[in-house]
Amino acid sequence: MADLNNIRVLMLATDGFEHSELFDPRQALLDAGVQVTLASIKTDPIQGVKNDSEPTEMITPDMTLDDVDTEDFDALVLPGGLANPDTMRLQERAIEIVEEFMDDDKIVAAICHAPWLLVEADVVDGRRVTSWPSVRTDLENAGADVVDEEVVVDGNLITSRNPGDIPAFNKALIEALEKVGTEAVH
Repeated sequence: MADLNNIRVLMLATDGFEHSELFDPRQALLDAGVQVTLASIKTDPIQGVKNDSEPTEMITPDMTLDDVDTEDFDALVLPGGLANPDTMRLQERAIEIVEEFMDDDKIVAAICHAPWLLVEADVVDGRRVTSWPSVRTDLENAGADVVDEEVVVDGNLITSRNPGDIPAFNKALIEALEKVGTEAVH
């Protein structure tokens, strides 16, 4: 396994993030030695939910979207939930962050409703992706090749459908980061 201690991952979320889609990948990354930074609209604690309605624990972001310099990070993780990506896709800086990661061919991992940000950033044309069912038409309309699989890896882009896919999502994310870690050594 590659040493991931120097890998830095940015997560974007705001109120209404699906609890497991933020906390589970975050913990998997931390357990692998990755440095994880959470950015949001402001640095006040944000509210997680389960099944898009039941409040769960809150988490305090490390920085605001405006403070993000994408050059400082190796990968971007976008948790889902219904309200979280719907709010985030209206944040100009959040969309710029997605565009910058994609332009730099860095890893971008989005789960559930989070691919809405990929649509908004116009980065899925010709890409093979998956998502929560209600987002698939938006992805198709944006030119994506949409499939129904637990995890889809298309180059630097990793997508999954729902919380049940988190183990496969985390595995694909860690494997992609290991390649980055190996390339950084050579």
